[in-house]
Order: sequence, then structure tokens, then C-alpha cells
Amino acid sequence: MNKKLPNVFANKIDKNVNNNEKVFYSKLDEKKTIKKEEKSETKVKDLGSNLNINQKINKIFNSTKYVYKADVHISLKDEQMDCRIIGRNSTHLITIDNKLIPISDIIDISFIEK
Repeated sequence: MNKKLPNVFANKIDKNVNNNEKVFYSKLDEKKTIKKEEKSETKVKDLGSNLNINQKINKIFNSTKYVYKADVHISLKDEQMDCRIIGRNSTHLITIDNKLIPISDIIDISFIEK
């Protein structure tokens, strides 16, 4: 079983290859100014004053703006907060920071539009 295998063909590289440098450094040739966007004022959108809290929460999660997170303004019994909610269970809202907000403590909830 001592067969001779064929040789592998490989071309010799006789010249200096630097085509990656041209692609990488092409950004340095163009001098573009980057403008920072100014933060616009956040607007709170009211979901309806005649709805109860569970109906407002359901409206947030069923809206077309909610994909996996929603920026909301929550008024609790003792504080007001702006946060990003990602889910809910039967008694709490779950934020992106993994905090639980009891639904029973919520007085009002509304979308934040940016």
C-alpha cells in the first residue's frame, strides 16, 4: 500500500501582494465629517384615559411598535420612571434590566415616542 501520491500544484508568488491595504486604508483617503444627531425631546403618548391598567398594558404588547421591547413611562404609587419593558407575567412587568415592576403598584403607563 505504498502508493506515490501526486504532487500538489502551487504557483510561486514572485511579487509583493498588498491588495488588502488598499481596501483597508481607503477610508483614510476620504475625509468625511460626521455630524452627531441631537437628541430630540421625548414625547409621551397617552394610551387612553378610559382604559384600566391591564388594558393599557395589553395595548402596548399588541401594538405594531412592540417587537421585543417598548419604551414606556410608568407612574407608580411612590415614583415615576422611564424604562424598557420586554415582557409580563400575571403580576409583574419585566424590564430589559431584569427588574420586576408589580402591576398592582402602577397608576398609569404610556408609550415614549422618540
